[in-house]
Amino acid sequence: MIPKLPRVKAFALSCVSLALLAQMASAADPTASTLNWQQCSGMPVLDWIEPLAADPNREQAATDIDADSIDVSGKDVYLLEGDARLSRADQRLRADRLQFTHSASTYAATGEVRYQDAGVALDAKSVSGNIETEQTRLTDVRYQLIALRGNGRAASADLNGAKGDFVAVSYSTCDAAIAAEPQSWVLRAQTMHLDQEKGVGSMRNASLRIGKVPVLWLPYASFPLDNRRKSGFLYPSIGNASDTGIDLRIPYYINIAPNQDATVSARVIGRRGVALGGEYRYLFANHGGQLEGDWLPNDDQTGSDRSLARFRHSGRLGPQWAVNADVNRVSDDRYFEDFGDSLSISSTSLLGSSVSVAGRGNYWSASVAAERWDIIDPIVADSAEPYRRLPRARFRWQQPFADWLQLRLDAEAVAFGHRERAEASRYDLRPALALPFERAWGYLRPEFAWRQTGYSLDREFAGEGFVDREPSRGVPISSLDAALNFERDTSLFGNAMRQTLQPRLYYLNVPFENQDDLPIFDTQELSFTYGQLFRPNRFTGADRQTDANQATFALTTRFFENASGRERLSASIGQIRYFEDQRVQIPGVAPIDGSGSAYVGELEVALSEQFGLGVTQQWDPSLDATTLSGLRAVWRGKSGVLLNMAYRYRRDVLEQTDASFVVPVNSNWRLVGRWNYSLRDASTLESFAGVEWEGCCIAARVLGRHYIRNREGETNNAIYFELELKGLASLGRDSGQFLEQAILGYTR
Repeated sequence: MIPKLPRVKAFALSCVSLALLAQMASAADPTASTLNWQQCSGMPVLDWIEPLAADPNREQAATDIDADSIDVSGKDVYLLEGDARLSRADQRLRADRLQFTHSASTYAATGEVRYQDAGVALDAKSVSGNIETEQTRLTDVRYQLIALRGNGRAASADLNGAKGDFVAVSYSTCDAAIAAEPQSWVLRAQTMHLDQEKGVGSMRNASLRIGKVPVLWLPYASFPLDNRRKSGFLYPSIGNASDTGIDLRIPYYINIAPNQDATVSARVIGRRGVALGGEYRYLFANHGGQLEGDWLPNDDQTGSDRSLARFRHSGRLGPQWAVNADVNRVSDDRYFEDFGDSLSISSTSLLGSSVSVAGRGNYWSASVAAERWDIIDPIVADSAEPYRRLPRARFRWQQPFADWLQLRLDAEAVAFGHRERAEASRYDLRPALALPFERAWGYLRPEFAWRQTGYSLDREFAGEGFVDREPSRGVPISSLDAALNFERDTSLFGNAMRQTLQPRLYYLNVPFENQDDLPIFDTQELSFTYGQLFRPNRFTGADRQTDANQATFALTTRFFENASGRERLSASIGQIRYFEDQRVQIPGVAPIDGSGSAYVGELEVALSEQFGLGVTQQWDPSLDATTLSGLRAVWRGKSGVLLNMAYRYRRDVLEQTDASFVVPVNSNWRLVGRWNYSLRDASTLESFAGVEWEGCCIAARVLGRHYIRNREGETNNAIYFELELKGLASLGRDSGQFLEQAILGYTR
C-alpha cells in the first residue's frame, strides 16, 4: 500500500488546470461544436487520444496509479518509473517518470507527459509544480480540444490555481499543419493570461494569419472565458452597394450587468456620411426587451438627419396576463428605401406600432392594445394613413356545456383617432350558439349568431354625409358546416396508400341590411383563398358584415403512405354558389351579382423525399379566365443540389417567376443564385449569384446582387463578401443569413 495516497489524488486534481487552454476556443465561438467539419481529415493532432466519456462524479472518484516500478522506500521521495499512469474517472495522466517530494509538496513528470479527459488532451516535454500552492509549470505543450474542435501549442505554461500564463501560444480549428502546408488559419500570441475566477482572458502581441499571410495584429486583446460577458470590440462588417458605396460597421459591446448589455456602433457609409447605432437589451425574471436605433446626422445626399428607433418588450404580469410592445419610428418615408436591403423592406408602405396587455383562461381571452401606423411610402398621401386604435379592447368567451352545446361571445370596443380626420368609437358584439355533432365518419356543426355593431361619431362626420352620429347595425348570422369522411386502401406510384375523401358543405345565411350609413375605419375585403370559402364574412374588421344566402361545395382527398404515415398527395377544390346577389360592399366597389365564386383548387404533392410540388389555382366562370395562379416546385438532390421554381399570377395585379438554386460543384465549392422576374413589367425585381467555398476550418462567400430599391423602379447593385473562420469569427457581411432568407431550404 502506497502511503499518503491523498497527495497522489491531489496531483491528479492539479492536472485539471491544464484544461485552461480549452477556454480559448469556447470563448472565441461557443457554437463551434455545431459547425460543419465534414471537410476535415478527422486525423487527430495527438494520435494517442482514446475515447473517453465525461464522468459527472469525477470529484468523488478514487485515483488509481500504476507503473513498471514504484519506489516508496524513501521517507520523503516517491518515485514512479516506466509508463507511470494515474487514472481518475475520465482523467488520464501518463509519463515516463513521476517523482513526488513529500516535504516540499512538489512533483515532477518527465518523458512524454500526456494528459487527457473528455474535453481536452495535451502532451508536454515536462511538468512540475507544487501541490499545496496549486502551481504547475509545463514546457513545450501541444493540446487538442475534444468536446469542441481546436488545437495549438505553447512554449511554456505557468498555472496557479485558476490562473494561467502562457508564452508563444497558438490556437486553430484547422487540421494539424504539415511541413509543406501551414494551417488555413492560426491565432498566435506572444503571451496569454487566463483568469477563471474573473472569467477573463487577455493576449499581448496577438496576430491572425490566414495561410502564411498575416491579416490582423493586435497589441492587446481580451476576451471572456465563460458565460460572463465582457466589454470590448466585436468583429466589424463590411459591404458595398451602388447607392451607398463602402458600408463599414464597427460595433463595441458594453457589459452593463448580468441581465443588461448594450452595443454601440460606428457606421461609415461612403456616400452618405458617418452614422451611429446602438442597441440596449435587458432581461428580468418576468420581463425582457431591447431598444435599438440608428442616427445619421446630415445625410450627404439629402442634407437632413436620418434616424430609426425600435423598442420591443415582452413580459408576464401574472400567471394569466402578459404585456407586449413593439414601437417603431423612422425619420422620413424614404428611410427603408435608402437603407433597407430587400425589396420587401423597401416596398413597405406602413410601419406599425403596438402596446398590448393580454390575458387567457380556460374558456376566455382578453386584451387591451394601443395600435398606430405611419405611412413610409412617399407615393401614398398622409390622408390615407390608417386610423389609430387608441385603445382597442377585445374579449372572447367560449364555454362548452356538453359535447353538442357551446356558447360563444366575441366582443370588441375601439376608439379611433387620426391626424387629419375626425375621431370616433365603435363597439362590436357577436354572441353565438353552436350545436356541434362530430363522429369519426363526419361532422355536423350548426351555428346561430347575432352581430351588433354601433358607433359614436364626432360632429365633423356630418360634413362627410353621415347624418346619424350614432349609427348601428344588427344582423343574424346562421351557418351550417357539414362533412363526411371516407377512406380506403389503394396504391399510388407503386406504394401502398390510405386514401381519404371528404366532401364538405358550408351554408351561410345573413339577411341584407343597408350599411351605407356606417363609416369605414379598419375594414377591407379579404383576398379570396380556399379558406375564404368557409368564412362567415368576406371583410376584415367590423365596419361591414356581408349579406349572404350561399352554399360552398368542396371536396378534399389525401393519400397517406402506409409504411411511413407521410402525406404524399393532397388535393382540394371548391366553389361558393350564390342564391342571391351580395349587395353589401365597400364604397366605390360594385356589388357581387354572379351566380358563383371562382373555383378554387389546391394541390400538394410529395412524390419522393427529393421532389415536392404545390399548385394553387382560381378560375372565374363568369370571366372565363384564371384570376389567380401559383406554382411552386422544389428538388433536393442527394448530392446537396437544391432547386426552387415558382410562378405567381394575380389578374391585373402581378405575374412573376422566381427561381433559386444551390448547386455543389464538388466537396468544397457551391454555386448559389436567385432570379425574381416580373413578366407584367418585363423587369427583374431581384437577382443575385455567387459562389461559396468551404474547407475544413474556413469558408468564404462572394455574392453579386441587383434589386429594385423603391416603388419608382430605381435599382441598386451590391457586392457581399464574407470570410468565416470556423470556431473563431466571421469577417464581412453575414451573407449566410441573407441566403437563408432568400433561398427556401438553404443551409450553410
